[in-house]
Amino acid sequence: MRQQEKIKVLEDLIAIESVNDHELEVAEYLATFLGRFGIKTKIDRFDGQRANLIAEIGKKKTDQIFCLTGHQDTVAVGTQDKWKTDPFKATIIGERIYGRGSADMKSGLAAEAIVLAELAASGWNPPGTLRLLATAGEEYGTPGAYRLAKQGLVDDVNALVVGEPTSGQIVYAHAGTINYQIQSFGKSVHSSRPEAGINAISGLNAYLTAEEHLFDQAPRDPDLGAFKHSITRTSGGNQINIIPDQAVLFGNLRPTPAFPNQKVIQMIKNQVSAINELSRFQLQFKLLHNFYPVKTAADDLFVQTAAAISAKHFANQVIGLTTINGATDASVFVERNPQIKAIILGPDAWENAHQNNEFTTLPSFLATIKTYRDLVKAYFAV
Repeated sequence: MRQQEKIKVLEDLIAIESVNDHELEVAEYLATFLGRFGIKTKIDRFDGQRANLIAEIGKKKTDQIFCLTGHQDTVAVGTQDKWKTDPFKATIIGERIYGRGSADMKSGLAAEAIVLAELAASGWNPPGTLRLLATAGEEYGTPGAYRLAKQGLVDDVNALVVGEPTSGQIVYAHAGTINYQIQSFGKSVHSSRPEAGINAISGLNAYLTAEEHLFDQAPRDPDLGAFKHSITRTSGGNQINIIPDQAVLFGNLRPTPAFPNQKVIQMIKNQVSAINELSRFQLQFKLLHNFYPVKTAADDLFVQTAAAISAKHFANQVIGLTTINGATDASVFVERNPQIKAIILGPDAWENAHQNNEFTTLPSFLATIKTYRDLVKAYFAV
């Protein structure tokens, strides 16, 4: 493919509005694009306009399964008048291409699809299987990844590249994510006689006070560092002179291999039980999302090979190995198949994700395509 044809794929994907839904149109576009190169695809449609896409090439004579994955949805635009360009029309200014999803992560997804297309067009066919999984709903709840995992589509995967924006850096580990809710139940009375009621906000305060030091002894992960925990939202009461009988808070946690999800959740449950037993307050814990940490050894051959290849194509910057606290679809896939060697690798740039005037750079997009291509070939040459 010529350079302008590759850029046109990214422009077309940015123009498809897939904010937290409507991935079907993206999947149909990719199916049509890959079909031009004789690649068979499957669109897995669910919940109206949601859809995953699965594509494969390969002779399937070996058990080598290399998977490229990326999500088709984007976050919301926010306040559109804060954008200098139309967020759903790719706009190229100099080396930058602007638009919602340009960084996170339609550039990575486009690069993955282009690699399959170019390899098929060249006549190169891996002895095993090169698989593309384009997912729905990664930005909230990962329903697409869970659906693919349940269908067994990662059970045989050996190596995985998630095309999130990393500026060519090799992310070999990332934390998990737990979102949870604590609901407090009390007794409502008029505020002139508070002693007759049970203030549900005070129940939340009992948990908040405990939570501040609940994880003080959490072990530090050698790669991901300290365990991170935050209370991010609270609400309670609806009238200024009434003692509230209900209140709720929401929290976010970042588990690591050193302090895994099960231990984190159990500590919260134990604290809630202690408050319920030792006070008048009644709290209820609810798990909202439970994504697992991902880590491949930094000295693993797959990680080191990816770093060497990326350094060749991202020649104007130093390429290193790094970690992040954000989660990806790899959390779901590695939970299903812990033997997967997973890395996150993509074009510019993580800090542009979810921002107004989101952009990626064309040189990084084109370098990512070359990096994926060479990494795929190197993997199957082993």
